[in-house]
Amino acid sequence: MRNRSASSLFITLFLTIGAAISFFPIYMAIANSFKTQGEMFQSFVALPSAPTFDNYVQAFHKINMLSSTLNSVIVSVLGIGGIVFCAALAGYKLSRTPGKASAAIFFLFVASMLVPFHSIMIPLTRMANSLSVQGTTYGLALIYIGLGVNMAVFLYHGFVKSIPRELEEAAHMDGCGEFQTFFRIIFPLLLPITVTIAILDFLWIWNDFLLPMLMLTDSDHYTLILSTNTLFGEYNKEWTLILASLVLTAIPVIIIYAFFQRFIMEGITEGAVKG
Repeated sequence: MRNRSASSLFITLFLTIGAAISFFPIYMAIANSFKTQGEMFQSFVALPSAPTFDNYVQAFHKINMLSSTLNSVIVSVLGIGGIVFCAALAGYKLSRTPGKASAAIFFLFVASMLVPFHSIMIPLTRMANSLSVQGTTYGLALIYIGLGVNMAVFLYHGFVKSIPRELEEAAHMDGCGEFQTFFRIIFPLLLPITVTIAILDFLWIWNDFLLPMLMLTDSDHYTLILSTNTLFGEYNKEWTLILASLVLTAIPVIIIYAFFQRFIMEGITEGAVKG
């Protein structure tokens, strides 16, 4: 019993220290976002002596919060919708089609996950420019679909195997075609993994900086992350405004993650194990 108590105490202490270390940057960002620039440089770790919301008001206007949020929402919704639609169909068909060709195609999807983005970003930029999709939020969403569909196919492919084939056979006997069977019978059963994919891709797309920086050339189309980057001047950096804008940018992510976090591990575990 003593060994168990000591072990439990050690694990609790270790996890508490780890949580404190992880939370410290968040505390720094929130605390300093309520300070003036001078007060922040006096002490980075102290609480604000006189909290002010001026940084949030200025950041809201400087980063064009409403316009930038709308751009981020458009890119996220179109990107996630396209990924789910394409990957669900591909994962279902590959899972239900036996043979070497199906296995080879699935292998290509999985293998593409190992290709680092930095090795393809220059050819990708040139291709986007030649196809006239560079510089628009819709073009950016299209590229996210191409980059994100491989992981989604992998997860859908594994999850579909848990669905009994008898359901499809019964639907075919009732006169349903293949698309009707998928959208009326199969796709509703894919809700847990669909929610997982949507959340993971939302976190990725909403927080991504490099791809929007490469693809978006007009400030009117900037996402929230790119708009925040405009606060970094060459000779002057308004850190209090930057921290305030980062807190504003993180709020939607925190809210969505807090409500749907249980689906993430459940979906990944089921999809990966069954794959």
